[in-house]
Order: sequence, then structure tokens, then C-alpha cells
Amino acid sequence: MRRKFWLFPLILILVLVPCSYAQLWSGILSANRAVDWSNAGIPGGVPSGSWSQCGSTIAAGASAATINSALASCSANHYVLLGAGTFNLSSGITFNGKSNIELRGAGADQTLLKFTGNVSCNGLGASICINGSNSSPNGEQHTASWTAGYAKGTTTLTLSNTSGIVANQTLLILDQLDDSSDTGGVFVCEQDGLCSNDGPGGAARTDGSPSGPRSQQQEVLVTGVNGNQVTINPGLYMPNWRSSQSPGAFWASSYVSQDGVQNLSVDSSSSSNSESNVLLFGCNGCWVQGIRSIVPTRNHVWIYQSVHSQISNNYFYGTQNYASTSYGVEQFIGSDNLIENNIFQRVTAPMMNGGSTSGVVWGYNYTINDYYDPVSPNWMQPGMYLHAAGQDNMLFEGNISSGFIADNVHGTHNFITMFRNQSLGWEQGQSQAKTGQTDAVQAYAFSRYFNIIGNVLGKSGYHTGYMDAEQTGGASGNASIYVLGWSGNGGASDSSCCVNDPNVKSTIMLWGNYDTVNGATRFVSSEVPTSISGFANALPGTQTLPDSFYRSSKPSWWGSMPWPAIGPDVTGGNVAGVGGHVYLIPAADCYLNHMGGPADGSGSVLSFNAGSCYGAGASSGGTGGGTTPPAPPSSLNAVVN
Repeated sequence: MRRKFWLFPLILILVLVPCSYAQLWSGILSANRAVDWSNAGIPGGVPSGSWSQCGSTIAAGASAATINSALASCSANHYVLLGAGTFNLSSGITFNGKSNIELRGAGADQTLLKFTGNVSCNGLGASICINGSNSSPNGEQHTASWTAGYAKGTTTLTLSNTSGIVANQTLLILDQLDDSSDTGGVFVCEQDGLCSNDGPGGAARTDGSPSGPRSQQQEVLVTGVNGNQVTINPGLYMPNWRSSQSPGAFWASSYVSQDGVQNLSVDSSSSSNSESNVLLFGCNGCWVQGIRSIVPTRNHVWIYQSVHSQISNNYFYGTQNYASTSYGVEQFIGSDNLIENNIFQRVTAPMMNGGSTSGVVWGYNYTINDYYDPVSPNWMQPGMYLHAAGQDNMLFEGNISSGFIADNVHGTHNFITMFRNQSLGWEQGQSQAKTGQTDAVQAYAFSRYFNIIGNVLGKSGYHTGYMDAEQTGGASGNASIYVLGWSGNGGASDSSCCVNDPNVKSTIMLWGNYDTVNGATRFVSSEVPTSISGFANALPGTQTLPDSFYRSSKPSWWGSMPWPAIGPDVTGGNVAGVGGHVYLIPAADCYLNHMGGPADGSGSVLSFNAGSCYGAGASSGGTGGGTTPPAPPSSLNAVVN
């Protein structure tokens, strides 16, 4: 009887104690260096699969005015359907502030929109505009001081006013003054000569009180308002919010939600004033899915002051200039967006983070021939790009790309994670042997607290050095797997910019990466920052890596290919030169084997249909939930010390 007496309280205690939620990266990353990336994208996936058509199908040849009128009259949770054929459009298409509607074609290989003009999208030129009202830098409609609630994870904030804030509608952009000097830890700065070589990138507002650059930003949804207190989702990501930096918030009067574009082609090659083929401005949970996008002026898709957007299963071809500001998907202020399973062909800088971004996931994208030859035929443009201050807590996972770069052109970056990518340090499809910026991972000065885990890095026969770090040197900067902490290009100092930064190497975590210089997977204890004074990472107790850091299981659009496709625990892969550790991801398989894309990425735009490549699963795409990790890796040539 006594044993039964004590058993009941024990069970009661176990029931009443709340279970802690284990992140997919638990046991590998410390919680102070990562966030919940399963939060990225649209909760539950793109919703329009269950929507109904509004009105009759619009036949080819109709004008933009006809399409705009149909969108304006469409009721919530419906889509406007464009028929097969070509639409020659002298002006752009606008959703004009409406929510819960979709513009849908018969397929990217059947419905072609050819633009010769654009529409103003809050002052920016776009072929297709999905937008709320304008709260861009230097044009904020509502502002407030943020007076309490700064700790990482906090979901309750106190503002000086809450005028115009509506629960479950308003998106707050939180910001604070930049750091005026570098203390060696988290550093957020865009000042020319101190932390960048070209000054501000344009995303930070300057009209706060007090005024000054305000690069650090996180955009969140307000879920409740009680006087001057607001509750937000998600909680704060960065650990350095503080009163000394005069934190504040700004917001627009109106936003749109649950709007999308799907299954059509957008061609802006004859429209010189359309900066974006599709522009999402002030969106919550909007999407671009299954489209073919052809030759924009600046970018194919611009995610501007938007959250939980999902850009998936698309094919992006070319840009008009192949020079500066020639981008694929560009982010410019936003949080928790998901850019997943896209093909980028002949796009100069495919995966571009050009403004303050936080909590974003770039997953399973494929880049081929990141074309820059008209400007500098010897210079490689990496596919994965950090290009402005205020970028933090992002995840790059499962991508196959020419390289990864965190530059100091417009400022600093913190807490970025790369997991299970193939980063070549070499441009597939290059027209001649390139010698500049040909690194698998290049993190310039002030790129701190990075996590590089489970990747496959380098090109066999080309890379000759493992690491060219500011405090060690010794390897060729343009032929190394890692180039860390330099203020200039290719392992060089740039005295006109800023000082070199030994904290890049001392704060980076390298774990379980295979590289072609060592021809081995490295689990090296000295490459884990276990003893730094702030944001240390405990030495992982395992060499077993999870399948994903943000997906609970293999997505429905993945097909029968091995999951995961890249990593030290992958064997028998179908990509040569990397020890069998890489299989083609679905986007690469679609391009090479379904679309018949040239292996060098050359040639003109190809026919594309997402359903043909990925099946019905391409219309879904939720994230979240738990996962079972793969079996421990075997037969690894690991180095432990």
C-alpha cells in the first residue's frame, strides 16, 4: 500500500509539470544562437487549394484593367482565373489593398503575362503589386517609443501610444538606434568607415526620436492590445534590445493578408520601369507559387515589410542588367518568411537579403549560372547573400548554390545558420575560370555568431586552403573553403572601410561539415565556441544531425529522392566530387531532368510547370511538428580533438 501511496503524487507531479518544447536543432545549437524556424512561412501552408473561382475565366488578350476589375470585385477566399494564352499588358496588375484573394493562371507553361508597363506599388514600380498602405522608411504613418519589454523571447511590449493598432491585423516594425562603437559582441551598424564600405542600405528609418540609423528591426504581428501594452507573435529574437538605444516601433494604417499569385508566367523583359515582377508590400501570409518569372529590372520577387510570406516552387530566369541590384528574391524589412524549392537560372544574386530581416528561412533552392560577366567576367557572385545591416537569426538549409557570402557593403550580421547546404565556392556554368570571391563560405568583418553545420563545401581540384581567417591567414583567400573576418575581398584588408575582425572566427561554430580540401567530415571540438564570454555553444554530445532545422518531416512535394539530400550522413549521392554526400534536391532535379536545363545554366528561358515537377504536393507546404532524426553517420572520416 505504501508504494501505491507514493506513486500517485509522482504521477501527478509529472502530469502537472509542463513539457518543454524541443527545437529541431536541440542538442546541436544552444538556444541563445537560434530561433524556432518552424515558424517561417504561412502556418498550415498556402490556403487557396480549397478556394473557389470568382467570376468566369478571363480569356487571353484581356487588358490589365479587366484583370484589376475582376480582382476588385472578387470576394474573400476566392481566386481570379486567367485562361491559357498570352496577355499583352501595357500597365501593371494591382490587388489594391484587398485581402484573401489569389490571381491564378492555367499553368506557368500556359498563361503568359507580358508587361510593357507597370503599376505604382507604394511608390515602387511593379508588374504585379500586392500591398497594404505605405509605411516605408522616411514615410512612417504611425510611430511610438518602446518603453518596456526587451528580453529575448518577450511577447509583451509597452509603447508610448497604440493609435491605429488593431489586434491580428497590425504588423509592428520594431527598431532601435545602431551601435555607435564596437565592443566585440553583438554589433549592429551600417556606418560607412566604421562597419561598412558603402554606408546604409536604405532599410533603416532615420526619423525616430532621437533620430539616427536604426538598422536592427523585427516585424511582428500584434495579437492583443491593452492600453499601451501590446502582445506580439512571435517573441523577440535578438538579445540586445535595450533602453539605451531608444527602441521604437512604426506601423502602417492597413495591411493585406492571405493574397497570392500562382501558376502563371510573368515576363517583364520589355518593361524598363518594373523594378519587381511581383512585389509584396505590407503582407501577412502572402504567397508566390508555381510561377515562371522572366527578366525583371531589379528583382523577381520583392518581400517588402512583410511577414510569413511564402515564395515556393517557382522558376526565376535572368535579369535585365546582370549587374548591381540584379536579384532573384529580395527581402527588404521582414520576418519569418519562407523562400523554398525555387530554381534560379542566370540571376546575378539569386537569394538576396538587402534590408533588415529576421527569422527567415531559405530552404532547398537551386542556383545555376549566377551571371555577372558583363560587369566582371572573373568575379563570382555567390547565390546566398547577406548584404545589409540588421540581418539576424536566418536559416539557410538544403540549398545547392555557388557560394555563401556575408559582406560588409551595408553593415553587420549576427546569428546566421547554414545547415545541410552544398556551397561550391565555384559558379556552375561560368563562361570562363573565375578567380575572385570563389569561396564556399565568406564572412566579412562583423559577421558574428554564425553556425555552419552539416554542409558540403568546396570544389574538388580547385580549393587548396581550408581557412583564411583574419587572425591566422596562410591560405589563398580566393581558393579557400572559409574566408573569415577580413574587411576586404578575398582575404584582404580594406583600410578605407573598417578594421579586420578576429571575432568572426572566434564566435563561429563549425560542426559536421564535409569539405573537399580535407576530403573529410570535421567534428572538431576546437571549432565550437564553447568558451567565449557571450553566446557560447556547448559542445554537442552527438555527431547525429537532424534531418532539418525547420521541417518536421519530408515535405509532400519532395518525391522519392533521399531525404535529407545533403550532409555528412548522406551516402551514395548522385552529385560527383563530394564523396557521395549530395543528392540532387527537387529544384535541381526539376531543372536538369524535367525541364532539360543545360548543365552550365546557359541558354534562353525554359518551359516550366510546377505540377509536372513536384505533383499535387507543390500546392501545400506547411511546417512544424516533431521529427525522428536519421541514424548516426557511419564510416565518417571525422577529426575530433
